[in-house]
Amino acid sequence: MESALSALMAPPNSESLLERAYLDAVERVGDTDEVRSRILGAAYEQFCRMGIRRSTMEDVAKRARVSRITVYRRFATKDVLVEHVVRREFRRYFDQFLVDIEQAGTAADRVVLGFVSSLRAIRSNPLIGGLIAAEPDLLVPSMINDGGQTLATVRQFVAGQLRREQRAGHVPGDLDTDLVAELMVRVSASFLAIPSQVVDLDDEAQLAAVARRFLVPMLRATG
Repeated sequence: MESALSALMAPPNSESLLERAYLDAVERVGDTDEVRSRILGAAYEQFCRMGIRRSTMEDVAKRARVSRITVYRRFATKDVLVEHVVRREFRRYFDQFLVDIEQAGTAADRVVLGFVSSLRAIRSNPLIGGLIAAEPDLLVPSMINDGGQTLATVRQFVAGQLRREQRAGHVPGDLDTDLVAELMVRVSASFLAIPSQVVDLDDEAQLAAVARRFLVPMLRATG
């Protein structure tokens, strides 16, 4: 199972699952294989109900109403199936994120939106949020004990968004985008990995206030 969850990370010189999901969203890549899509949907439901550890390829096949051989033809191993299910969930998040940020009027608004929506999307997702809550020994170590690869992937995405703001003249040209992105991502990751007794992560107004008070000022920092 560790190898499946390690798909979240980015091996040297390769795209991570997160990056591929983002590119799928940007390029509007669709799944034209109806059976494959049905298997992914069934696997998602199965993993949400029973957890990844307790679910088998046989369980997924039954839920999808296909043969076990059909599942294996499209996904050679359970690890591969898990990778594609998780990738699809991140794709759904990026689809919504790209729609949301178009409605934000300023760079500050986009930072607040990104912080709030990322925590909401991950925590409320029955699979990803469920793994963090029910099987933290599977998911959380894969995110924090990987030599920083998962955080680096998300940081690269956030830094890319900040550089777009720079090119548009919305933030200072000398802003250290990599450092600001690193700090923003680490704040978000800490809230996901460690429950807070000060900030109510289910209160979006409070999260937005935190982002506006502590994250938005980073946009004014100079390198």
